[in-house]
Amino acid sequence: MVSLPGSPVTILLRVLFLGLSTLATPARAQLELHVPAGLGRLQAVEGAEVVLPVWYTIRGEVSSAQPWEVLTVVWFLEKEGKELNQVLAYISGTMLSQPRVSLVYSMPSRNVSLRLQGLQEKDSGSYHCSVNVHDSQGTNRGHGSKNLQLNVLVPPAPPSCHLLGVPRVGTNVTLSCQSPRSKPAAQYQWERPPPSSQVFFAPVLDAIRGSLSLKNLSTSMSGVYICKAHNEVGSAQCNVTLEVSTGPGAAVVTGAVVGTLIGLVLLAALAFLYQHRGKAPEEPANDIKEDAIAPRTTLWPKGSDTISKNGTLSSVTSARALRPPQGPPRPGALTPTPSLTSQARPSPRLPRTDGAPPQPVSPSPGGMPSSALSRMGAVPVMVPTQNQAGSLV
Repeated sequence: MVSLPGSPVTILLRVLFLGLSTLATPARAQLELHVPAGLGRLQAVEGAEVVLPVWYTIRGEVSSAQPWEVLTVVWFLEKEGKELNQVLAYISGTMLSQPRVSLVYSMPSRNVSLRLQGLQEKDSGSYHCSVNVHDSQGTNRGHGSKNLQLNVLVPPAPPSCHLLGVPRVGTNVTLSCQSPRSKPAAQYQWERPPPSSQVFFAPVLDAIRGSLSLKNLSTSMSGVYICKAHNEVGSAQCNVTLEVSTGPGAAVVTGAVVGTLIGLVLLAALAFLYQHRGKAPEEPANDIKEDAIAPRTTLWPKGSDTISKNGTLSSVTSARALRPPQGPPRPGALTPTPSLTSQARPSPRLPRTDGAPPQPVSPSPGGMPSSALSRMGAVPVMVPTQNQAGSLV
C-alpha cells in the first residue's frame, strides 16, 4: 500500500497516540479492544476482499456509542524490515484513508473494523489498530490497541510447459512445467487425458520442480500431456504434445559413421599419393632440341656417290670392317662394302680449286683415304650425338 502524505495531521496523530499511550494510567484505562476468537490471523486470496474485525467497549458503559464520545481511530500496516505505514485515520469526524481501504461501519460507532478491497500480495503484514476516546469536556475515557496478521495468498499463474530432448524411439526426454508466480509455492501434477488416461507419480514425477522423466520412449507414448500447477487457493494448467518418431536405427547410424570414416581415409590416401607424385624427380629429357646446331657434314666432290637411300644407323660398322683384306681374295668370295662407324671422325676437307696449296688428306679410319672409300661404295652416315643435358643433336 501507499502511505498517506506526510502532512502535519499525520505527524500530529503519531505524537498524540504515543503521548496517550504513555500518560494513560491503568486506573483510567477503561477502554478495551476486542477481536473475535480465531480471527487474529487471517488469510485471503489476491483480488478478493477481507475485513479485519475490531470493536471496543468502555467499562461501566453500554455497548453502543454515546453522544458524548469523541472518537479517534488510526490503522497502521507494519511490514517486516519497513517503517510503520498509516492506512486509515478517523479524527473527530474527519476520514483519511488510502485507496481500497475503509471502515466497515459509519462513525461514530464502537465497531472500528477495517475493510480491504482488491487485495494484493503487498497488502500482507501486521495491522495495528489504535483507538482513543474522550468526552465532550476533553476528559480521556480510555485508549487501546490490537494487532491482526493478514496473509494474502496468490493462486498459481498459468504455467509454461516445455519438452527437453529429442523424442525418438528408445531415447529419454523430460517434460518441464513451471508457474512464474504462486503463494504459497505451487505443486505440480502430470497426467494424460482420455483415451490414454494416465497419472504419474514419483520417482518419474518431481512435484516440487514440475518435471516428468520419460525413459525408453515408444510410439505408444505419443500424445498430449497435461501439467496442473496448484496450491491451496487455486490452480492452472498447460499442456505439451509428445510425438515419438522412429528415427534412424542403431545399425543405420553405425553404418553411416563407418562409411564416413572410410571415405575420409580414402581421401587422405589420395591426397598423400598426389603429393608424393608431385615431388618425384623428373626423368632426363630425350626430346631432340629444335634449336640445337646440327653437326657439320662432309662435303663430297662432284661425281661421288650420294648418300644411299637405304643407309641407316644399322649399316654402320666398326672401323675394322673398312680395313683391306689380308692376302688375295679367294675365288668366289664376296667383297664386303665398307661403311662408316659411329666413332668415325669427320672427313677431311677437299682440296681447293682456287690455287691454294693442297691440304694433306688425313687417312680415314682403318688407314684408307676417303676417295678409296667412295670408290668402294662406302656411304657417309651422320650419327646423332648426345649433349650433356641428355638430348640428341
